[in-house]
Amino acid sequence: MTATTHLPSALYLLDYFGIAVFAISGALVAAKHRTDFVTFVLFAVITGVGGGTLRDVLIGAPVFWVRANATLVICMAAALLVWIDRRRWLTGVAVLWFDAAGLAAYAAYGAAKALGYGVAPVPAFVMGVLTACAGGIIRDVLADEPSIVLRREIYITAAALAAALFVGLTLLGVSIWIAAGVAIAAGFGLRAVAIVRGWSLPTYGG
Repeated sequence: MTATTHLPSALYLLDYFGIAVFAISGALVAAKHRTDFVTFVLFAVITGVGGGTLRDVLIGAPVFWVRANATLVICMAAALLVWIDRRRWLTGVAVLWFDAAGLAAYAAYGAAKALGYGVAPVPAFVMGVLTACAGGIIRDVLADEPSIVLRREIYITAAALAAALFVGLTLLGVSIWIAAGVAIAAGFGLRAVAIVRGWSLPTYGG
């Protein structure tokens, strides 16, 4: 199967939302390192499209940002927004919460797109997690910062929950909107509780 299952057009808003949130997080890392504006854009683009690009390559889909202007425009706008944010509205807690929402939305959308390209359920779940997390991993590697993979906080687990619920509910015949809503709410909820209460998973030997 090489064609999508015709996801509702409004569902693509999840994609744009995830791209914007992660692009902002990439630009914030550039701001932390006090780089020039070109590097701001580079970090915003890489973080915003990294996960989705890897997903599309693996599932055999046209790379989503190559055939449209909107994605790169969103990333560049995110970089500009952080650059001119002199009052630093986009730092700290605000971005942490937006990132939590983007993580859950991107995980659900990534799984949905993978299923739409005929990917089996378990790999589709993996594609959801990859979509949500790979951009941040690339960002951290480029910035020489501790990767989100190695942090004790509940982050990837929240993406996994959202992707797993979306795939599972879809297999049970639940409508795509209900599946997406439940998956995003659960993923965001887990990440939110982890932020508020400082939850983390047990570590090896800990």
